[in-house]
Amino acid sequence: MSDAMNIFDRRLLRKRRDRAAANLPAHDFLFREVADRLADRLLDVTRKFPMALDLGCHGGEIGQILEGRGGIETLVQCDLSEAMLRRAAGNGRGPVVAADEEFLPFADGSFDLVISNLSLHWVNDLPGTLAQIRRILKPDGLFLASFLGGDTLIELRRAFMDAELAEEGGAGQRVAPFADTRDAGALLQRAGLALPVVDSETITVTYADPMKLMADLRGMGETNAAAGQRKAFTRRSTLLRMMANYQQAEAGPDGRLPATFQIITMTGWAPHESQQKPLMPGSARARLSDALGSREETIRPKKDD
Repeated sequence: MSDAMNIFDRRLLRKRRDRAAANLPAHDFLFREVADRLADRLLDVTRKFPMALDLGCHGGEIGQILEGRGGIETLVQCDLSEAMLRRAAGNGRGPVVAADEEFLPFADGSFDLVISNLSLHWVNDLPGTLAQIRRILKPDGLFLASFLGGDTLIELRRAFMDAELAEEGGAGQRVAPFADTRDAGALLQRAGLALPVVDSETITVTYADPMKLMADLRGMGETNAAAGQRKAFTRRSTLLRMMANYQQAEAGPDGRLPATFQIITMTGWAPHESQQKPLMPGSARARLSDALGSREETIRPKKDD
């Protein structure tokens, strides 16, 4: 992989997940909440998925919530961090595999389902990873994933930027760069996945102070792992200014501070001949105006004088 694609330091990410694994249950509320929402979507699909992969499984939250539902007979749990995998293995949901999402060690057509909960936002080459996911899915296999979007932690981002400009004369990258909703559907199609669906929702968590938010991020292994981040420690004056900025700009009537997490969810299917195909242009048998009960008009461009 070229240096141009090294947006994130994957070795640093692994170290932070390893460190977070020991006390993960004290901080994993976001993983569990989004895993629960993914499970609801999966259970709405009237299909069975005998062989499934939980890609970037963290502590095994998906396996715990599904508990054999969704027509899953075998759930392979996979994560970059071996410490996270040891925690996931304790739930007894199925085999565990230590692997990087950027280099999937599975044979073509191995899985009926690939599900991923809040992990793919740390991937450097997301188009390449999606292409690999397409490869390891069986025909008509389902891909269902959530990841953090670009509006995540917007309050913390603003507070830090203003603090660094005031105290240090310049702003660094304090929150990792995340993808946005607009690109996700195109990435699914580019990877060869059919019937792509992308949507976004916001989860807002409130805190008594910013340090408790940052403690939760460390506890989840979700602190900034951008390759280009500043290496120096944060100045005490900058940190204090950030906390003051956050409190002044964001505090609610009860004094608590909101932290926004944008959750982008992607759904796509490995192509299969049984799937619906889009109609050819001009093949419609009814006019849209008839369905809407409106009059259809033809508008012609004006000729130049």
